[in-house]
Amino acid sequence: MKLLITTLNSKFVHSSLSIRYLKEYIKDLNVDIDIEEYTINQNLDFIVSEIFKKNIHVVAFSTYIWGVKETITICEKLKIIKPDLKIILGGPEVSFDIKQLMNNNKFIDFIIYGEGEETFRELIINMIGNKKYDDLLGLAYRVGDDIKINSPRPLINNLDKIPSPFMSNMNSFKNKIIYYETSRGCPFNCKFCLSSTIKGVRFFSIDRVKKDLKFLIDSKVKQVKFVDRTFNADKKYSIEIMTYIMKNNPENINFHFEVTAHLLDREMIEFLKNVPEGMFQFEIGVQSTNEKTIEAIGRTTDFDKLSSVVKEINNYKNIHQHLDLIVGLPYENYNSFKNSFNDVYNLEPEKLQLGFLKLLKGSELRQKTREYGFKFHDSPPYEIMENKFISYNEVLKLKIIEDLVDKYGNELNFKNSINYIIKNYFDNPFDFYEHFSRYWEERRYHTISHSLKRLYEILYEYFIFYFKKDNDIFNDILKYDYIFNNNKSMPNYIKFYDEYKIKKLRHDFLKKDDNLKKYLPSYIGLSAKKIIKDISIISFKFDVETFLKTFDKEDISYVKKIYLFEHKGKNNVFTKSKVYDITKEFLEEES
Repeated sequence: MKLLITTLNSKFVHSSLSIRYLKEYIKDLNVDIDIEEYTINQNLDFIVSEIFKKNIHVVAFSTYIWGVKETITICEKLKIIKPDLKIILGGPEVSFDIKQLMNNNKFIDFIIYGEGEETFRELIINMIGNKKYDDLLGLAYRVGDDIKINSPRPLINNLDKIPSPFMSNMNSFKNKIIYYETSRGCPFNCKFCLSSTIKGVRFFSIDRVKKDLKFLIDSKVKQVKFVDRTFNADKKYSIEIMTYIMKNNPENINFHFEVTAHLLDREMIEFLKNVPEGMFQFEIGVQSTNEKTIEAIGRTTDFDKLSSVVKEINNYKNIHQHLDLIVGLPYENYNSFKNSFNDVYNLEPEKLQLGFLKLLKGSELRQKTREYGFKFHDSPPYEIMENKFISYNEVLKLKIIEDLVDKYGNELNFKNSINYIIKNYFDNPFDFYEHFSRYWEERRYHTISHSLKRLYEILYEYFIFYFKKDNDIFNDILKYDYIFNNNKSMPNYIKFYDEYKIKKLRHDFLKKDDNLKKYLPSYIGLSAKKIIKDISIISFKFDVETFLKTFDKEDISYVKKIYLFEHKGKNNVFTKSKVYDITKEFLEEES
């Protein structure tokens, strides 16, 4: 029997964990097994043709919210051209409303619901032996025109029973984003999440995890995204894993963890001080700071403790922090969401992610659709359009704001420019984004894509349009942001001062050993021509470095400053450039 195990990833750079689990779990059987990964961006007829040419007898799809529509279409076409092909679907997106799904799609032969590894193995064994399926737990299948749904399968207690998905073919993971888990389940009971339907947390053994991580580090993957719902549920376990990663000193690999901030105690926080810059990335779900909302969705959180932890980690400048909010939760109206936004934005995470509530099949919130007045389209991704507390028009406003936060508020590119605008012209961050979103929408900017260079220009135009009297101040702040984050030629709308003099004198400055020893010791021995590729020397009208500590216009010291920017490269998360005040030395060259 020839079997294909496959899935549709959302992007080419991603990789599927589930299909590799399934392959390893049945590799000892008398089956010719192939795995293949496609993406939702590929032509569906191409995918159908590629699967057809494999001349298989059985195809199994791991199915998720982002690709279920495309998967169903592919299965239907495969059945038309190959009626004897047996089609198996599994995964969270087909584990609910099974009878309806199979009635509406007659070409689906089997659905594996719940935790699938053991059910999949037993199904393949029974297929090989032409046995019946009535005793296979966690399986739905056809009996003539009827659909039989067997009893659920108990969870696997010893997760090490599942073979590692990383057993061979190291090169296939290079430069990929790898999804990985050290545990299953969650200690919390959030009503919008499917993890709440499974009680308790189960862990893979620490030895198993270390072996897998060593393989991934040696494979030179791009990023390891831990899909554990609460990575730090067991402090000792999580510290041991992070310590192991640090000891192996992976180069240019980022490790992403979903953590619960109020569980980070003093021991853990002290440990995090020593993490190398950019190695770890934390995603912290806040969702809302409205206490009534938090209670309604079953969150367990302490925002005061969370705030304290996030601020302290911020001060270390080594761990990229993503904080999440969700639009459309019960009791969170537009003004309440504004408060939640400001509460979280003021913590200054590297990324504030605004999500829109998805009423997933099987989630408790979906069952309360009538109570909360949820209006949503009942097909993936099941995103709400409005509810009793927030209107569709308000949701649309927040969509534009979400886009602008992602483009301008997240990462470093516009950090100082945005902070300056907010602190000098608006009462709070949300008011700025709301104001900017109206400007953005009126000019139809939301209808087209923009390069990073163009985004700088749009922000400059917006500022000039509304705040004309402080143009020179904003010019230098935006110029500073641009140079700090981009080792590229400067746009022509930004004003430069002493540009001709600087170009004339910078070679003389870089030829002096004393200057290199003081500011650029790693460049000693290199010619000025080579050094210039990695640095910028720029003149400013005022002391920008001091001003950026307060952003208060009253603190501006109008004294000419010459800054040297040493560009460290895109792999540095917090220090895209090092900045040195070389005013004294440079003016000596000038004289």
